[in-house]
Amino acid sequence: MNGNMIYLDNSATTYPKPQSVVQAMGQAVVRYGANPGRGGFAMSVLTGQAVYQCRRDVAALFGAPGPECVVFGANCTGALNLVIKGTLSAGDHVVVSDLEHNAVMRPLEALKSSKGVAYSVAKVVPGDNDATLDAFRQAMNPKTKLLVCTQASNVFGVRVPVERLAALCHQYDAKICVDAAQSAGVVPINITESGIDYLCCAGHKGLYGPMGVGILVLRNPGDKLGTLIEGGTGTQSRSLLQPDDPPERYEAGTINVPGIIGLWAGVRFVSGKGPENIYREEMGKAAYLHRALSGIKKVKLYTPEPKAPWYVPVVSFNVGDIPSEEVGARLAGRGIAVRCGLHCAPCAHQKFGTEENGTVRASVSVFTRRQELDALAMAVSKM
Repeated sequence: MNGNMIYLDNSATTYPKPQSVVQAMGQAVVRYGANPGRGGFAMSVLTGQAVYQCRRDVAALFGAPGPECVVFGANCTGALNLVIKGTLSAGDHVVVSDLEHNAVMRPLEALKSSKGVAYSVAKVVPGDNDATLDAFRQAMNPKTKLLVCTQASNVFGVRVPVERLAALCHQYDAKICVDAAQSAGVVPINITESGIDYLCCAGHKGLYGPMGVGILVLRNPGDKLGTLIEGGTGTQSRSLLQPDDPPERYEAGTINVPGIIGLWAGVRFVSGKGPENIYREEMGKAAYLHRALSGIKKVKLYTPEPKAPWYVPVVSFNVGDIPSEEVGARLAGRGIAVRCGLHCAPCAHQKFGTEENGTVRASVSVFTRRQELDALAMAVSKM
């Protein structure tokens, strides 16, 4: 740990990382120091094997058909951009939720300006999946090609019934892309069973890997997305055309091997514990914090006590009329790390009426202790 810091900003990135991840990162620059797929010597082959094994374990964790369905990139935002920009053409229509992060909204706004892509926003009704499904159904039309939505709000923790939305999309011959930045590693996900076509994940959050690695998981490796970049892949080098098959089609240039090796350790850590167990444990901590904060005068909470299966372990609040950034600064002065402001998700704040001040967000991990949550509640009560 970093001194005596109480870290409750795990929705931004998990900290601390498991020791296995720390050790793997150290090994990566020594044992896996060669470029994978670019040479026939031992270290290059060994590195390529390790990257392949990471793909295999990611595929197993998310129920993908095989390791060829796992594409590595810089972050979850990159994966979302690849799907959105690699799928949509002029005249296409998209449906999104009213909880989306700017990683979804900004690419869509760019395509709206450059190609005339249209999108509609469907209302998520917390605690009522039937109403949410109806809202999405009403937002779809014959030109709808893609539905893009978060599985869980990064601000308020509200879960979206993406499995039911996947079935709805396929009735309209559309695809679904799920932003799992807040849910991968926390909520059990099986893309084969659920019908999710494209799953976009942040390797550094619930998967406990390092920053700098994002994941796109394909349900059908035969789906051919347009590419964002082209270049060397170590395969089919005589051809000036980008390879057709994943993952090489989407991984031009040298990949982030140290990050992938660290991610591999994180995925094994999550798989060993089991996402269903992680979810249960973290939800208990979030509910505990919610109850503690609810007993403090002038604390404003924006959701009911988080319970399965409607939420993920995130708690947003404000303290009286104090700006959220000031609350965050005061907590930082006491050695407590939280996230304040708009969290790159203005749509979610507009939905909950917090777009002016934002919120203070506390998010837990498997390493969070209840004494740390007590310390946060005590610090807030003294404001």
